[in-house]
Amino acid sequence: MAIISITGAKFTHSDETVAKLSEKLGYKIITDQEIMEETAQNQDIQIATIHKVVDSKQIPFNDFTHEKEKTIAALRKTLALHISQGNTIFNGILGHLIPSWTTHALRVLIVTDRETRIQNGIKLLGVPEKDAAHEVNEADKHTMLWVNSLTDKKAWDKSLYDIVIPSDKLDVTESVELISKHHETMAAMSEDLVKKEASDFALAADVSLALAETGSGLIVTADNGDIVVTIDKNVLFLSKLKQKITTIAKQIPGVKSVDTKIGKNYYKAGRSHNFDFETPLHVLLVDDEKEFVQTLSERLKMRQISSNVVFSGQEALDSAHRDETEVMVLDLKMPGIDGFEVLRKIKQTKPHIEVIILTGHGSEADKATCMELGAFAYLQKPADIDQLAETMKKAYEKINQRKQNEEDAQ
Repeated sequence: MAIISITGAKFTHSDETVAKLSEKLGYKIITDQEIMEETAQNQDIQIATIHKVVDSKQIPFNDFTHEKEKTIAALRKTLALHISQGNTIFNGILGHLIPSWTTHALRVLIVTDRETRIQNGIKLLGVPEKDAAHEVNEADKHTMLWVNSLTDKKAWDKSLYDIVIPSDKLDVTESVELISKHHETMAAMSEDLVKKEASDFALAADVSLALAETGSGLIVTADNGDIVVTIDKNVLFLSKLKQKITTIAKQIPGVKSVDTKIGKNYYKAGRSHNFDFETPLHVLLVDDEKEFVQTLSERLKMRQISSNVVFSGQEALDSAHRDETEVMVLDLKMPGIDGFEVLRKIKQTKPHIEVIILTGHGSEADKATCMELGAFAYLQKPADIDQLAETMKKAYEKINQRKQNEEDAQ
């Protein structure tokens, strides 16, 4: 009845380890994609929405629809079903949805340093270093955001795992043997305890799904039918929320009692996210000088800042409306739609995007105009890369603060 959850960093031997471990133990493998597909089928949630939530993308009007909270609760319900069946290896990041109080789940991380994984990617895919680095950066960003959103910890935080396997030091066979050895302890646990924990997780998932309509910041635990809901966010009308939680939870079959308590984040006016990075997640570089902007993008990557690149004002507007741009670095002098017009239209239609002007042809009058139009900052070429990176971080801090203020206003 034991459960194993394996999180593997990009370009480690995690998938091969999972396959060999499954063969040795006779356990079934459940991937993130399978969990998402089951959830979409059983909970009437569009698979595109589930992917957006797991990819940590913004959900339009989530403050009103609570789609993110519903989706996470539904994913937990799917995991709970498989946990109740036992003898399963969860391969991917969705295993982090298993609560820490589920003691019969063995949590494993397979990881090594970024440069080693990039070299592994070059050999495995036969691609240039920049392409392998992009693969690693994107995968790490995806994992970092997801794990942090669930745990407020960094993705590779050792406290989240029972075993951390360095893939550059232990090969697949050695990794399988190490996991198997620890698994023996889990497999020897009392069957009654395992059944109880699986039942508690399933009930907590049901309650979480029912409470999803109330929004974020609720942590549900279960113990033989006794439910505790921790309110871990600052809210108005606390007593009213407590009453609503109790009323909803008591309607769930299997719930015997409901208690509410206050979490540590209730007393915080704001919440700072403990990301593995402090830089914008969706950056757009706009400049008609192709060689310059491509070089700038590469230099930012060296500072763990990934970006998209476009070469005209029209492409900038199209990209901003199509994608989830958070920070735009914009040149002023471009043929066709110039930077002034791009800035003006962005602030009219997408005011949440922070725009940093980076130009080699500007003047004090241009600077004044840009700041009046709503630019976050005005910088001159040639770009001091450290100054630009720091300015982008400050823009991201402003974005995070605005998001937190919006949450607090609910």
